[in-house]
Amino acid sequence: MPEMLVAKEQEDVDIPSRRVLVTGATGLLGRAVFKEFNENNWNAVGCGYRRAQPRFEQINLLDSIAVHDIIHDFQPHVIVHCAAERRPDVVESQPDAASQLNVAASGNLAKEAAGVGAFLIYISTDYVFDGTSPPYKESDVPNPLNLYGKTKLEGEKAVLENNEGAAVLRIPILYGEVERLEESAVTVMFDKVQFSNKSANMDHWQQRFPTNVKDVAAVCRQLAEKRMLDPSVKGTFHWSGNEQMTKYEMACAIADAFNLPSSHLRPITDCPVVGALRPRNAQLDCSRLEMLGIGQRTPFRAGIKESLWPFLVDKRWRQTVFH
Repeated sequence: MPEMLVAKEQEDVDIPSRRVLVTGATGLLGRAVFKEFNENNWNAVGCGYRRAQPRFEQINLLDSIAVHDIIHDFQPHVIVHCAAERRPDVVESQPDAASQLNVAASGNLAKEAAGVGAFLIYISTDYVFDGTSPPYKESDVPNPLNLYGKTKLEGEKAVLENNEGAAVLRIPILYGEVERLEESAVTVMFDKVQFSNKSANMDHWQQRFPTNVKDVAAVCRQLAEKRMLDPSVKGTFHWSGNEQMTKYEMACAIADAFNLPSSHLRPITDCPVVGALRPRNAQLDCSRLEMLGIGQRTPFRAGIKESLWPFLVDKRWRQTVFH
């Protein structure tokens, strides 16, 4: 009889009691968030849409019945809402679809989270600001310049209106371990960096703060764990890398990290004219999270090397590593 008790207790230890649901778990940020919780004693369930099976639940977030069902079946303590249309030019060209996902689905998720008492973290963006007077605190008045920023800001409002205990986490440009280079606006530059036989124009106007998805994931987990102990942890928060760089400077840093030439890269200092308007410098002030003892920052050079080496085409470099 005592042996039976020991075995039962052992089973309880093996399955973590804290449950988290991650939307957009197939995306660049969602994969990192899922992994961070999963590796830190949380029972994590991820949902995705096009890329879901077999690892994640396939849920269309616009299907309110499917959303209700998974939340009621799983009863998560925390929901991290990473799913979004994040490409500013796609939002401009498909405004209705983008608004459905970024606003309507977010409001509905917030309502369902409130229904089961789950803590919702809604991932938002530095693009809610116009970039004219950085750095920006959580209390500063948003003024999005493009439809992407507008839909994410409307999503924030929908979340907080439907769930007063929710959190909004605004973050800037992301990079990390991509499945394809196009998955991140940082890593997508790698081909232009590598093909040094062709000169490449690089934006040197917009000031960015490239942020590693692993760091954002750690912040989400730390925020969730703090909230489980303290119900006053709610409202709006900012997280960001602290290295200010234009895309030209990022490209040069990438070239340097892999000992590649950068003389073919051309800095363009004019304000971009094509596509959606972008804020000049929407630097986020992260002191609210820092005061809570929350945060993690991977230096850009180290993070970008880890993310990009699988996409390096130069065989000589590979030989120095593998032989």
